[in-house]
Formats: sequence, C-alpha cells, structure tokens
Amino acid sequence: MISKAGANECFVYIVLPGTSTFVTAGRFVLEPDRAGVPVGQFVYGKSYIGNPDAVPIDPIELKLSDTTCRTTALKGMFGALRDAGPDYWGRRVIEKHAGLPQFGEIDYLLYAPDDRAGALGFGLGPKPPAPQRKFSKTLDLDKLIGLADAIIEGEKVPDGSDTRQVEDLMLVGTSMGGARPKAVVEDEDGLWIAKFNRPDDRWNYARVEHAMLELARACGIQSAQSRLVTVADRDVLLVKRFDRERTDKGYLRARMMSGLTLLRTEDTHQHRDRWSYVLLTEELRRISSQPKNDAAELFKRMVFNALISNTDDHPRNHAVIAKDKDWKLSPAYDLTPSMPISIERRDLALTCGDLGRYAHAQNMLSQSARFHLKHEEAEAIIDAMEDRVKTTWYETARREGVSEQDCETISTAFAYPGFRLALE
Repeated sequence: MISKAGANECFVYIVLPGTSTFVTAGRFVLEPDRAGVPVGQFVYGKSYIGNPDAVPIDPIELKLSDTTCRTTALKGMFGALRDAGPDYWGRRVIEKHAGLPQFGEIDYLLYAPDDRAGALGFGLGPKPPAPQRKFSKTLDLDKLIGLADAIIEGEKVPDGSDTRQVEDLMLVGTSMGGARPKAVVEDEDGLWIAKFNRPDDRWNYARVEHAMLELARACGIQSAQSRLVTVADRDVLLVKRFDRERTDKGYLRARMMSGLTLLRTEDTHQHRDRWSYVLLTEELRRISSQPKNDAAELFKRMVFNALISNTDDHPRNHAVIAKDKDWKLSPAYDLTPSMPISIERRDLALTCGDLGRYAHAQNMLSQSARFHLKHEEAEAIIDAMEDRVKTTWYETARREGVSEQDCETISTAFAYPGFRLALE
C-alpha cells in the first residue's frame, strides 16, 4: 500500500539475522513541533522487544527499549532510517515514476522498492506485506540502460509493460552508489548493483571503477566484488551486494548504516566539520566487534583514496554492516579517481589529519595512533601502498580493459606530486 503525498508516519519492518522474512520492529512518526521544526519519533513494538532474537536498528541512537526515541536532527529523520531511503538517483526515478505533486521524507521510504540497502522495510500497515519483489535479470540490462538514458535526458518514461522495469531502476542504497544511474539485477550468484555509464562521461567509468576495486584489493583493502559485462556495446559494472546472501529460502539481509549516520551528521557543507576519518574511527570503536582491525582497514582506505585522488570519499561512501548481532566495517566501494588541477594540494572529502583534508602522507601519519597504529606501522602501510599504486595502476587498468586514451586522461590522479610535497 502506497501513501498519499505528505505521509507523516509509517511502520518499520526488519529482517532479523538468519531469517529471510520481515517482522514489524516499530512505528515512526515525523511531525513539526509548535515552532515548525520537524521532529522524528520512533518506538519499538512490544512484541518486537519481547522477541529474544530482536536486534536494535541502531545500537547508539535507537537502542532496544520501550521508550520513545526523538530527534530533531536530519529534519527529524533518524540516520539509520535515512540510510534505508533512496539516494539522489533513486529519488529522481521515484519522482518521475510516482508523479506526486510533492514528496515528504516518509513518502520516499514508502515508494522505494524492496531492494533497498540493509535489512529494513517500510509500510502503512502494522503487519509486513508478503514479499512480492521479482528482480530484473542480468539479461534485462539492455532495457534498463535505455530507461536510464531516458531519465538522464528528462524524457518521458514509457508506460505499460516497462513500468515494472522503471521500478527496477529504483536502487535505494544511499550508502552504495551516489548519483550515478544504476539498478539491482539478479543472476545465479545473487544480487548485483548494475552501474551504467552516462553518455556525457569523460571516460569509461564502469571499467575504471572496476579497475580501482581490483587495485584496492591488491593493496590489501577489503573491496566489494565486481565484474564487467558489455551489453550492446555499452559497458556495465556489476558490484556484488554485500548486504545480501542468497539461500534456498530467500535472501538473508545484513543491517547497514552509513558513515554519515555513524558520525551523526548531514551531507551538506554546513555540517562538514564532522566529516572526518579520525572521528569515524572513534565511532567505530563504539559499534564494531573488531575495532582495531576496522580502524587499520579504514586507515588503508584513507591512504588509498589519497593516492588515487578519490575526492568523492564522502561519509555515505563508507558503511558498517551486521550479518548477525555484531557490526563491522563493510567492504570498500565507490572507489573512483578524479582529476583536480592542482599538483601541489588535493583534499579528500573527510579530514584525515592535523592539516585537515589535505591528501598528504605526513598529514595522515599525524593521527595514525587514533587508528590503533604505531607510527612505523602506518608509515610502512603508506610506503607500500604508494609503491603499489605507482607501479601497477596502469597495468591494472589496461588488464581490466580501460583504453589507452582513458588511461592517459586519468593518469594525473595517481600518487600526485603533492602527496610527498615537503612541508614547511
């Protein structure tokens, strides 16, 4: 059942660890106070609290209790619920498909399909609806590419038989893909995020991102599994869903929260003071079942992003997952180079040391202790990764089918001179 525009409440469902069906976790209400400030309220259901297998949606902000949780942050949206909502691309598709005069935050949750990131679901009834989701097959990619192109160009999306495929484009993984066109597809191995190139791309993003995931793995980073397919001369990147596990009885789901939620902040520049790798590793200590391992892993990803000039490493592109009751850092994803003009200073999206966001080796070493690393350990990680990126990025890119022209285009991204610039 779908809401009318401007819904102000919904029920929240969850798939518990080791199961494949939803149960009702609680109720969420979003209303303005007397001053007009949006206030979100969430309360767990009594039956859920009494369930011995129940887990908290967010162990910090939405602890398992019978008290009502309230927030005025994020326009009244609890971070863990926001993470289950559509990202920029998903919102764009929903707006085009639903045709409502206006959308509230709860409307986006209700209109998004069941392939959202994590283990949550939303509806208007106290009981979860029966699962009805049928995933597009990888064989449908050519149709999905055409629909994505139409949405990008602002064209009218065909009605009728393609309506189902329009819905299939609505990937809602806020922590899994940003603004690029994408869809969820299925094959015999499970679910994949299909990421499409745009007609106006400067280089082949699908092949380059796949190469960066492979390069990250060669640098000792736990990166998401990916592969490339070519459909009607168009390359598509398939990234394996690490929050889903296929079984004979259905898909098991991992809970998921973005780095944005862990940092208790927003994705606007006004709230950028909390965008920080250092603060993120501190938050990992509060939630991770393996904080030392995750802190070292996060340090590696920070260094890698600096070495490939990935200036789009914002908090949504980091996440934690929980396949059982324990939380841990998710595999790395959305690793893409950029080409800032400066060869002396490039900044990451998150603060990485005493010199702020400066993508510089010495800056990252300045806070290495906060990542549970001794100075010499951190230095060895940086040295080894810098050497690996410098000597193998081109070979890796060419092996994964990146053209000579595209390699030339992105070449200035890797181990830029300012990474080792002498500091005064």
